[in-house]
Amino acid sequence: MKYMLLLFFLLSSVIPTRGQAKSPLENVVITSKKKKTQVRTNEYGELHVNVSPKDVSKFNAIGLVRYSDFGAKGDGKTDDIDAIAAAHAFANQKGLLVKADEGATYYIGGKERTAVIRTDTDFGTAAFIIDDTEVQNRNASIFMVSSNLRPFNPEGIASIKRNQEKINVSLPGTCLITVTNSHVKRYIRFGLNQNNGSPQTDIFVVDKNGNVDMDAPIIWDFDQITEITALPIDEKALNITGGRFTTIANRAESKYTYYSRNIAIRRSNVLVDGLEHRVTNEGDHGAPYGGFINIRDCSYVTVKNTILTGHKTYRTIGSAGKPVSMGTYDISVSRALNVSFVNCSQTNDINDRRYWGILGSNYCKNLLYDNCTLSRFDAHMGVANATIRNSTLGHMGINAIGSGVLTVENSTIYGRNLINLRRDYGSTWQGEFFIRNCVFVPAMPSADKPGGSPTSASLIGGSNSGQHDFGYTCYMPERITIENLHIDDSNHPKDYQGPSIFSNFNPQMTDDSYQEKFPYVRTRIVILRNVTTASGKDLRLSDNPFQFKDVKVDTD
Repeated sequence: MKYMLLLFFLLSSVIPTRGQAKSPLENVVITSKKKKTQVRTNEYGELHVNVSPKDVSKFNAIGLVRYSDFGAKGDGKTDDIDAIAAAHAFANQKGLLVKADEGATYYIGGKERTAVIRTDTDFGTAAFIIDDTEVQNRNASIFMVSSNLRPFNPEGIASIKRNQEKINVSLPGTCLITVTNSHVKRYIRFGLNQNNGSPQTDIFVVDKNGNVDMDAPIIWDFDQITEITALPIDEKALNITGGRFTTIANRAESKYTYYSRNIAIRRSNVLVDGLEHRVTNEGDHGAPYGGFINIRDCSYVTVKNTILTGHKTYRTIGSAGKPVSMGTYDISVSRALNVSFVNCSQTNDINDRRYWGILGSNYCKNLLYDNCTLSRFDAHMGVANATIRNSTLGHMGINAIGSGVLTVENSTIYGRNLINLRRDYGSTWQGEFFIRNCVFVPAMPSADKPGGSPTSASLIGGSNSGQHDFGYTCYMPERITIENLHIDDSNHPKDYQGPSIFSNFNPQMTDDSYQEKFPYVRTRIVILRNVTTASGKDLRLSDNPFQFKDVKVDTD
């Protein structure tokens, strides 16, 4: 039996070649010799875990393991990451639940070690201290939620079209398909963080017969495919519950060297419930974070009843050679579909401008906030379909570009705009907006200014000069429907003329002489029903009405 266990793990694990650079991810050798259960590390960074036959029988009988079974002290001082990783490695092999010890405080230092989670895990009320002051590898996650199913490269697919309903492929089951055409660049960023764009990428779900899930449709034409990957989707949900995590913030130089000391979710069909994450010891400088909950290359992930923390904003020099504020996140979602945040909040004030907005996302579809109180919703390189409901969003508000339907309902939104279309990606949304039963408070509130700081209020913000090639045609939402919206603009400037539907997207476009090199497709119709203001002033079209002269406004 012991040799079968060893052979199985050797065949299924990634064991580094001696003397080469290596990643400790799953560098674990498990044996079952007639010795005590113990964990040790060899000179190559591998974990060697021996589980006594008696303990193997005991763990199988009760159906779970605890970190203390593998030597974790839980005293808040001893580095327990090796014991934690060993417990998960054995549980993964045997299909066992992992439970943290009640009342324990696990210290995790800067060693490069990742615990791979492939079975249900209950962190319970245990505390985890993640010390980022001296880190061997800032890119190494603390926990990696992973699948036993392996990705593969489907063959015979030469091209794919936007909104294609079926692809000619036979799959072992429902899969997440990621496709890339590296010869086409999209999202060619404009501004202080300018760049040359990213390869055209799309991600979608396909059943075993090749039928595309049209709730998350293909959004690009792929005349050529340079890379395509299929990742089978686990049918059984994996549950991660509880846990009180505290990050001791890094003290690195303030530049774009993102830290990923996090819980990385790389498996579909995952529920995270009841987790808490706090950040301490942030000083006057530090490197940004790429999300404590980092969701990527997966679908059907729900994070609920979770408390997170906004990170302090630091500044650096951007790619244009000028100072910029660095984005830093406690939630990051990339190349992921059907991701929901339900009943989530944050420890710091959602309107405290010292802290960056809590979410950043790229290449996503069907994102949801429901009953959340967070400082920001943001979609950088596009989202296809997003919903914000029963929520309160803070000083960074709603920032998005993308396509499909953006729905905001039963929510209170703070910020400069009700919805800001990101100017660095062309302020583009190819689709519709639905805004229902909401309150918009322009700019940042304070104790003595409950109606927000003095500002001119516009519902839809953005900027596009028509002179920059973003790698795609830029659109404003074709149709905007606003029902039962109250604008709390009570704290307005002396010369305030009332809120506007659109901000001034292009101050240079004041007559027909202005020529757009890359035409910006404007909104066709705005439908307004029961829009009220605290100031009593009427809702206007824009400070630049010429740019929106062809927009039809349908009022009640």
